[in-house]
Amino acid sequence: MAETTPGPLIMVTQFVGYMGAFREAGGLSPLLAGTLGGLLTTWVTFTPCFLWIFFGAPFIERLRDNDMLTAALTAITAAVVGVILNLAVWFGMHVIFDEIRTVTSMGVDIEMPVLDSVDFLALVLVLATMVAVFRFRAGPVTVLVGCAAAGVASRAFGLS
Repeated sequence: MAETTPGPLIMVTQFVGYMGAFREAGGLSPLLAGTLGGLLTTWVTFTPCFLWIFFGAPFIERLRDNDMLTAALTAITAAVVGVILNLAVWFGMHVIFDEIRTVTSMGVDIEMPVLDSVDFLALVLVLATMVAVFRFRAGPVTVLVGCAAAGVASRAFGLS
């Protein structure tokens, strides 16, 4: 459903609310029911978030001094960083290597790249990106535009 609707993913709820109310309009006209359904789902999607922000903001400064809460938030941050690192490794492995083999050892499945299937163009692009980011402190837009240009150029010259 989310891939067939325009706009941000969260607004899919508005579309679903509209369609549900449009199809089951009851005594209302379908257009009016759909509009009300869309408005209602938008309201119940965003209102709790804003209430947390408006009513919770005064207490945030007091919570900063709570050691237990700080420890819990630090643990959550570490878990999120771990998930992001896992995704980076997974995507990196699947971009740089054309073939990945699953190896089972002691009941654990591990994806291992086939070293002979390395995509040298992707590897060079990854290394150049790492140099641009970590050595020259290039910003995300610069890196993205540079990588896109390198990808278009490699396709134009038949390198990929």
